[in-house]
Amino acid sequence: MIQDDLARFFEKDRFAAHVGIELLQAGDGRARARLVLDERHRNAAGVTHGAAIFSLADLVFAMASNSHGTVALGVNVSVSFLRASRGGVLHAEAREVAINPKLATYEIRVTGEDQTLIALFQGTVYRKRETLEEIGI
Repeated sequence: MIQDDLARFFEKDRFAAHVGIELLQAGDGRARARLVLDERHRNAAGVTHGAAIFSLADLVFAMASNSHGTVALGVNVSVSFLRASRGGVLHAEAREVAINPKLATYEIRVTGEDQTLIALFQGTVYRKRETLEEIGI
């Protein structure tokens, strides 16, 4: 289930739409999405481009961190690519690890269709005072 304000937030993410990311669930410090891979997602070596994997992880990071209704902007991320992906469907799941009024940290797991761990992503956001509603979402 996706909260209405998060659905509107996702609809405004033109890059996620361009890449082909589908949001599956978002709310309460969590989010899930998937990306059906095609030729445009491959790098010169024929495997899934790191930018495609990063974009999928970054999208669930954004959705989970903004799920409390407060504008949250990434201030630091790290990603470890653990295994190559050659096609199929990638899934990303974000979960909130820690939160306070100004900062929050999230862990994101990117897996293949067979649940093989493809990448681990960790991100921290700065939580602004503005709400999603105040910025028109």
